[in-house]
Amino acid sequence: MTEKDKVKISKQNKIDSSSSIDKKFIPLNKDIVHSHNEDNCNCGGHHSDHENSPHSHGHEHGACNCSSDNKKPSENKTLKESSLTKHYILKGLDCANCAGKIELGVNNFPNVEEALLNFSTSTLSVKVKNKSALNTVENDIKALVNKLEPHVLVIEKGDYNKNQSEEHDEGFKVSKIIPTVIGTIIFAIAMLFNFDSNVEFVMFMLSYLLIGGDILLKALKGILKGQVFDENFLMSIATIGAVFIKEYPEAVAVMLFYKVGEAFQGIAVNRSRNSITALMDIRPDKANLKINNEIKVVSPEEVSIGDLIIVKPGEKIPLDGVIVDGSTMLDTSALTGESVPRKANVGDDVLSGSINKNSLITLKVTKDFAESTVSKILDLVQNAGSKKAKTEKFISKFARYYTPIVVFSAIALALLGPVIFNGSFNDWLQRALIFLVVSCPCALVISIPLGFFGGIGSASANGVLVKGGNYLEALNEVDTIVFDKTGTLTKGVFEVTEVNLASDATLTKDELLKYAAYIESFSTHPIATSITTAYKGEINKSVISNYEEIAGHGIKVLIDKKEALAGNSKLMDKFNIKYTKNASIGTIVYIAIDNKFQGSLTISDMLKDDSINAIKGFKEIGIKQTIMLTGDNKDVANAIGSKLGLDKVYSELLPQNKVEILEEVINSNKDIGKVAFVGDGVNDAPVLARADIGIAMGGLGSDAAIEAADIVLMTDEPSKIINAIKIAKYTKKIVTQNIIFALAIKIGVLVLSAFGLSTMWEAIFADVGVSVLAILNAMRVLKYKAK
Repeated sequence: MTEKDKVKISKQNKIDSSSSIDKKFIPLNKDIVHSHNEDNCNCGGHHSDHENSPHSHGHEHGACNCSSDNKKPSENKTLKESSLTKHYILKGLDCANCAGKIELGVNNFPNVEEALLNFSTSTLSVKVKNKSALNTVENDIKALVNKLEPHVLVIEKGDYNKNQSEEHDEGFKVSKIIPTVIGTIIFAIAMLFNFDSNVEFVMFMLSYLLIGGDILLKALKGILKGQVFDENFLMSIATIGAVFIKEYPEAVAVMLFYKVGEAFQGIAVNRSRNSITALMDIRPDKANLKINNEIKVVSPEEVSIGDLIIVKPGEKIPLDGVIVDGSTMLDTSALTGESVPRKANVGDDVLSGSINKNSLITLKVTKDFAESTVSKILDLVQNAGSKKAKTEKFISKFARYYTPIVVFSAIALALLGPVIFNGSFNDWLQRALIFLVVSCPCALVISIPLGFFGGIGSASANGVLVKGGNYLEALNEVDTIVFDKTGTLTKGVFEVTEVNLASDATLTKDELLKYAAYIESFSTHPIATSITTAYKGEINKSVISNYEEIAGHGIKVLIDKKEALAGNSKLMDKFNIKYTKNASIGTIVYIAIDNKFQGSLTISDMLKDDSINAIKGFKEIGIKQTIMLTGDNKDVANAIGSKLGLDKVYSELLPQNKVEILEEVINSNKDIGKVAFVGDGVNDAPVLARADIGIAMGGLGSDAAIEAADIVLMTDEPSKIINAIKIAKYTKKIVTQNIIFALAIKIGVLVLSAFGLSTMWEAIFADVGVSVLAILNAMRVLKYKAK
């Protein structure tokens, strides 16, 4: 069991109150310091468990030079890809109820480890226990589907993508339309003209069989296979009952409008699926493989790591790689939701799914297609449909009981109505038949999953990957957001923020920065790198001699035979140099030339441009608490918290303390709202897992980030979370509208029919009409633009 699995279990079982810690602030041993700063390490990295404990730093400034402890991200609870996993398209699947039965049936196969059916994309993903069982399982799936939905075709996904045959389309085929059209014409003639009662009977029965013959046949097959409560059976019983009480026009009309409604429902479902597919259509179709001096067009799956591929202007980049020739502008909007193209030059990494805007480029492939960014994103979104929201689960459970209850209520109404109340048997039977027409919960079991999946698709188009409807729904309940500092609210890189001259300095600011860059030029420490980067000039290392690193203090060198010092206050004290203490927040580097103090540099981890507006935006959408966790010293942390307007700041934390603090926040917030944690997805895996919702920043190209969290932001902008919450709230609003609308109409018709105040016309609208409207309403989520 992985670390994240253990934490996920604890998340489900609720954390024991004894697990929280007594102290919110964990002070560090003050003897363990960053040599540029009087408090502690401020290098901004995520340190391993030995951080801020006695160990060898290796950098003579005394700054921490330890590597980050990249904790292994956990396995997500989705159906993991392997050679034992197969994906099938269930072509023609338009019954959400039946989809649930198929998924349940496949999961009960002895050779199946796990099966997930995403109704929104008609995709069945199956993982078998051993490879030898693949053919057996496939045959069993086809047999099950044929039993439950005989018209549905089971096609392996690869074959479906390569050749989408139109032979078996469930659309308006001529062979299916003609009987319905002829039946409708006969029905219209029978209604418009007066005929002998026998002729009229024949015309009505002929039109009834022409229009509803296939439904009657499906119902009969269903009965033979034990499928009693499907919609074909219910509609057949209702219309046969109408014929029995000699309501011939109503029987034909119900069958006609049911078929028309089903056709519109099928169109609506297909359009919604196509809209979702188009929204996430980042899968490349081909790759231009360069072999010697020839170009061969191949499938992306055929390209290997190290191969060279050509990407022409306007083409999608098929695989992850590095540019070896050419430069261009890349449109990454399909991945990040950002519309502004970015420049890419030789040596730059590029990701599959981006679009080459204007120039021919040559890439050296760094990942095969199965491991590429586009493949991982598509798998993630496909798997998202398997993690159902609480609302979806409720509707699925509700649907299992709703139909039998309504059917048995109809039987009771027909049998007991004439006995208990006045009226003829035919009158009460007609009321019971109306019950049967509205007994299928299709409006709910189709539109609710489509709504959530549409929300996931909309979030994906905005650069936010949500791993399931459950997480999208949970975003509605978030009222506390906890942030890691480095790389989340700050850029995670050091920058020189201040150049301060001594009051009696003989150097200019530019000259002071130059001396600092020369002194630091032989060091690879992040602090040294920030100084040489800030200088920007060329460094002539030939004038530097007698380079000496003084452990825990700094560096001493000769520059053009002048003794130059750069380091912390201890270095100044060691050489008896009088200096002015810099009280700025950050890492301070003091500089002296020939034993004279010349000034100091302030080096800080800079805030992201987006962070201040993001925190402000969270307050505007109703987030009650924003909290930051960091290993930084108290002064630095509080300064950042104050600048951002955070509600709480926890500083000087060891990695394990972050989990403990988060548990304390969750426990204090219990029964009020959910807590989200935002981190980088690599070093924060335990905290991401422990949070109600784990959100990883900057997932673009980061496998670890995509694996670690429940939600992945494809850019480094915290404000993307605001968009995600807005999309979640809009999705919830649409889903709630559909539930209230569908149930209100159905219950209304049931009540009216019980009192004899409604007809089958209203009943048919309450069935297929409501379904079509609910599906169309659900698709509004896809067009939602977060502002």
